[in-house]
Parts: sequence; C-alpha cells; structure tokens
Amino acid sequence: MIGIFDSGIGGLTVVKGIMDTLPGHDIVYFGDTARTPYGTKSARTVIDYCLENTRFLVDNGAKMIVMACNTASSVATEAVREAFDVPVYEVISPAVNLCLAATKKDIIGVIGTRATIASGIYEKKIKEKNPRAKVHCAPCPLLVPLVEEGWFKKPETRMIVKKYLHPLKVRQIDTLILGCTHYPVIKDIIAHKIGKRVRIIDSSTAIATEIKDYLAKHPDFDKKLTKTHTTRFFVSDITPQFHKTAKTIIGWNIRLEETDMGGFA
Repeated sequence: MIGIFDSGIGGLTVVKGIMDTLPGHDIVYFGDTARTPYGTKSARTVIDYCLENTRFLVDNGAKMIVMACNTASSVATEAVREAFDVPVYEVISPAVNLCLAATKKDIIGVIGTRATIASGIYEKKIKEKNPRAKVHCAPCPLLVPLVEEGWFKKPETRMIVKKYLHPLKVRQIDTLILGCTHYPVIKDIIAHKIGKRVRIIDSSTAIATEIKDYLAKHPDFDKKLTKTHTTRFFVSDITPQFHKTAKTIIGWNIRLEETDMGGFA
C-alpha cells in the first residue's frame, strides 16, 4: 500500500493524483481532521503529529509514505525518514522541480500556510537550483479552513484569494506554486485572480509523477506494493461537511473511517 497523510481533507488532491497516475495501486489515507490546521502549530507539535500519522499508516500496511501536507513536509520530513525504514516522499521538492522547468522570467510566487511560508523551505530549495530566481511568498492562513468548510464558490473566498494574491500579482510573477495540498480545490479561483499569464504549479500532480518515475526505476519495490484497487480513507474526526468536501475532491462518494487519535499516539 501507498500511505498518504495530510492535516485534513486537502490531501485527497494527492490521493486523486496518485489514483489517476498509478491506477490499481492500493492506498491508505489518513486525514488529521481533528487537529487541522497544522499551519498554525509549532514545529515540534507538527513533527509529533507526523510521527503518529506515519506509525498509523505503517501499521495499516503502508510500504511507502507520502506527506501530502506542505506544513508537514517543511518541518518534519527528516524526522519521519529517520524514524521509519520506508521511502518517504514530501510534496515540496516535486513542486519546485516542476516550477523551475516552467518559469520563463525566474519570478516565482508561493502561497501556503503561515508555517510553510515561515520555514522558507520553498525559497531555499528554489535558490539552491536557480540562484537567479526571485521568490515572493505570501501566507494564506484562511484558505485551508475555507476548503475544509466547502466554501469553493463563495464570494468571500474569491475576495480573500484576491487579497492574498495582490502582493504577488504586483511583482509580476510568471509562476505560482500552490504550497498547500488544499489549494488545488480552489485552483480555478486562484488562476482567475492571479491572471492567465501565470503558470499554476499543483504539487498533487507533481508528486504523483515523481512517484510513478520512482516505481518505474525500482520495479522490485513496486512488486511489494499491493494492486487490488483498494483505497481506505481514515480521518480523526468526521462531519457531514468532510463527506461533501471529500466527494468534491475525489469525484465520487467515499467511505470515511474515523479513528481515535489517542489510540496510536
């Protein structure tokens, strides 16, 4: 199984990307909906959550871990890799690679949670590969709650997105990284507000492609992954809205299974 976790429902964009790119591969997903958002938490707290999430997925058969959360990827990747003897993928590096291949003017924008932006991880990784690049980052703390609430078409969401993107738009960026796996759900709004000349980089697509390439180069490992078209979706809290949001992201009704966080801390 491929194990995927996120701070909430938004990581299902990564699940959808992997399902489309690697059809048939079994997937186990955990959305930490009881403790979302991670972007407002301390690094130490996020690391603790990520270790708990990974343990849960491994105990449920995961042979590979995908951290479908930019906040988690920015602060907890090394801790998870040190603690578990399985391949661990984060969503930041694939998005950076795709962005650098797409940009024409080397003027790049990044939006994400406060924790992701404060970590400086995107700017660091971009500058390591292209020192000439200009990177402009903007924290967007309200977007995760809006997505979790299913406010995909509300005028308030459009207004908030416009306000968040304005500082990036005036800097004439040509490429925008969606530095949170919740954001692809409102990608149409973001694309409209930032302008049609800006290339949008969706980390959910980028990570799915990178995993596909890895498995193609490591067929022996790919054989260890079960392929029975089984996908299980766990969350730490269930509300009717989570069901609606999950259906919107995946495209059909899915069964969310609630698990007690205290049971695997």
